[in-house]
Amino acid sequence: MEMSRERWADLALHPVRIRILRAVAGTRLTTQGLLELLPDVPQATMYRHLAILVKAGLVEVIDERRVRGTVERVYALPAQGATLDPAALATATRKDHARYFTAFMSSLLAEFSRYLTRERIDFTADGVGYQQLVLHLTDAELGEFAAGLNALVGPLLGNQPGGGRIPRLLATVLLPTDLPTTDRRAPAPKDDSDTTKGDD
Repeated sequence: MEMSRERWADLALHPVRIRILRAVAGTRLTTQGLLELLPDVPQATMYRHLAILVKAGLVEVIDERRVRGTVERVYALPAQGATLDPAALATATRKDHARYFTAFMSSLLAEFSRYLTRERIDFTADGVGYQQLVLHLTDAELGEFAAGLNALVGPLLGNQPGGGRIPRLLATVLLPTDLPTTDRRAPAPKDDSDTTKGDD
């Protein structure tokens, strides 16, 4: 996607547009379908943000059909997705990444807050969980972990709505932690086998 980081951020990092992009990821939805998935978004607001995303090429109209005298559009992500071009992301500044990550976390917090407002919540039955783990990995082990995770999640991305499937948000954050200021490991035993002892 040939778009500057600044333009992409202005378009994609709006709270409502983030939710729209996530809703159409891996599926096809009409405006009515989006309104059913995002019932707290007013219809006029939905139409306005969809128009912005379509004009920018972040969402495509893949079908149009006439329903009761009006034209119903079907939306999906473009073939290349709606993410920033990897080359542009690789050259993002620290300030850019701070903005992207803030939008990511704000969106995640908003989703969790909406979950907590449900009339009934059950963390176990709903499969809700959040935790932090520290994994000690070499670069090779990290590559194996990423490949394994992609192999596990990749086939599920093609699942279509319906058939008892419930949309479930999986958000991942992976980053190196700060190294400890002191090495807390026990010192290795001293090897005196080559030490020449003086005479008493």
